[in-house]
This record gives sequence, structure tokens and C-alpha cells, in this order.
Amino acid sequence: MVAIVTGGAKGIGRAIVEMLAKKGIRVVLNYRNSEKQAQGVKEELKNQGYEVEICKADVSKREEVQKLIEFTHKIFGEIDILVNNAGIDKWQLFTDITDEEWNEMISNNLNSVFYMSQEAVKDMIKNKTGCIINISSIWGITGASCEVAYSVTKAAIDGLTKSLAKELAPSGIRVNSVAPGIIMTDMNKKFSKDEIGEINDQIPLGKFGKPEDIAKCVSWLVEDEYTTGQVISPNGGWVI
Repeated sequence: MVAIVTGGAKGIGRAIVEMLAKKGIRVVLNYRNSEKQAQGVKEELKNQGYEVEICKADVSKREEVQKLIEFTHKIFGEIDILVNNAGIDKWQLFTDITDEEWNEMISNNLNSVFYMSQEAVKDMIKNKTGCIINISSIWGITGASCEVAYSVTKAAIDGLTKSLAKELAPSGIRVNSVAPGIIMTDMNKKFSKDEIGEINDQIPLGKFGKPEDIAKCVSWLVEDEYTTGQVISPNGGWVI
């Protein structure tokens, strides 16, 4: 089996790449700016005997998505699994969001999922099997103050997931979203020790999640054959 993981060089994406590779899946790790980290993941996994290749592409652009698909076909021949993980975040007041910032968020977080899914699904329809997993967010479910643009994109991803799951089910293709709660990644290292403590107090399990927690959920969705159109939120009980 062959998987593409977008934004796979760091954090949740890296954990997903590692877990899928260790299941014997051949993985194309996509990155945009983090070449050093991507190369490090590739070398580490290849030294352990796993098949991982890396490909630089800005998945917010259709032409670069097509190059990523072509690269995957050239190296591995087909696409069975797509994990749409790439995305950006920005904390700001709603009244401060510029047109450029809004469009940048839509392009990176939502258009990328549209482009990648539309291109990758061609192989899956032909083969009558496949799995698409979109990494959304708890904020797509509940909304977040001062993260309106981000929350909108993640809610839209969940809507895309449900609609696409219905459309592709007759072709044997499963589509699901994983909507993490607060995970200790570079994106969330901005919090101070006191802020982390305050957040932990709001989470019933009393702690941030780890990238590996999300990777385990993705791994299960790859294996499961009867789950589609679902938004699964590993969030420590923060939202129940």
C-alpha cells in the first residue's frame, strides 16, 4: 500500500508518517519549507528498513499538487491512502483579519484538501478502494475565539469529509476526519507554563495530547473497513 502524508515533516504529520511506515506502508512525506526535518525523517526510517520518500510541494497550489501526485506515481506506482495534514494557524481578532490573511488560511487549510483529494481519488476510483483521512480540529466542531478563519476552514473540512464519504462509498473509498484537541506540537509551544496549567485544568484527562495519539487514530482508520463519513475527535474529554 502507498500513502501520501501532507505536512509530514513535523508534529502530527511526522508521527503519522512514522506509524504508517512501521505498518509496512510505503509513504511519500510531503513538505513545503521543512526540508531538513523531512530528510531526517526519511533517513531515520530508511535506516530501519522502511520505505519513505520525500517530496517538496506547496499543496495550496493545484500545479504543485499535480507534481506531488506524479512523483508518487513515478516512485511507487499508485495511491491507496491520503492523509491531508498540511495547514497553518493564526491567532488574531476577527476585526483584524485582512483579505489576504483570510484567503491564505482558506488556501492552505481548505483548498489543499480539495486539490489533493480530487487528484488522489482518481487512483482510488479506478481501483475501487482507498482511504482519505483529513486532519481537522476540535475548533472545527466548537469554534474558537480569535481563531475564526482557522475554525471556518476546519469546519469546512469536516463538511467536505461527510459529503465526499457519501459520494465515494459506492467506489469502496472511505473518507474520515480526525479532529484533534490540543496537542503538544510546535504550533502550541507558544503557551507559557501557567497557560498550559490552566488549559490542562479544563481537560478531563488533565493533559495535552501527543502527536502519537493522533497517529494511532489515523492508523486505526486506515485499517478499519466500516467507518466512513465520521469526525473523530481525540481531545482528552475536552468536548464530549
